[in-house]
Amino acid sequence: MQLTFIQGLELLGTFAFAVSGATAAINKSYDIIGLLALAFVTAIGGGTIRDLLIGATPVAWLTDELTNSAIIAAAIIAALFVSYVKKLQNWLNVFDAIGLGLFTITGINKGVAVGLPIPICVALGVITGSFGGLLRDVISGEQPFLFTREVYAVASMAGGMLYILLGLHTSLPADIIQSVSVTVIVAVRLFGLHYNWHLPRIRQ
Repeated sequence: MQLTFIQGLELLGTFAFAVSGATAAINKSYDIIGLLALAFVTAIGGGTIRDLLIGATPVAWLTDELTNSAIIAAAIIAALFVSYVKKLQNWLNVFDAIGLGLFTITGINKGVAVGLPIPICVALGVITGSFGGLLRDVISGEQPFLFTREVYAVASMAGGMLYILLGLHTSLPADIIQSVSVTVIVAVRLFGLHYNWHLPRIRQ
């Protein structure tokens, strides 16, 4: 099967998400079952929640052998080469940001396809892109980074809103709108990491 460029990037994003989940499991000294479970939850958790919310069953990953294979491969590679994987963290962040951007647009498109209101579609995009990491942190007993540090959901939301606005108010081709929106999400995410951006925090 020949992949398109976008599908290839989505697969890289899935792989990066799965590696982050597997690495978290290794850091917690989980066994092989725990490692696989956390890799899967991180990679497909957001999409699963989205599909369940809109009644799209069976959920996408149940019928996607390529995605499942990528997650299993990521878990194996993380287990065998964990010290090397950690040295590639900057590249993993790039793929993670690409995955966030692409999955955000995928989530929005699924909401639009079933006729949901625009704000709900944007929310579905954020859920698709970021809730896998949230589930990873909750399951591994970590304070969810989504709520405490880094610009993640905000990047997804900003790019998602831009995607909707460009689609409504311009006549640009769909591929251009998607590419611009994904680029914004990736840029906000990576600049946020580099400059340690975060939302104001509520303190007692």
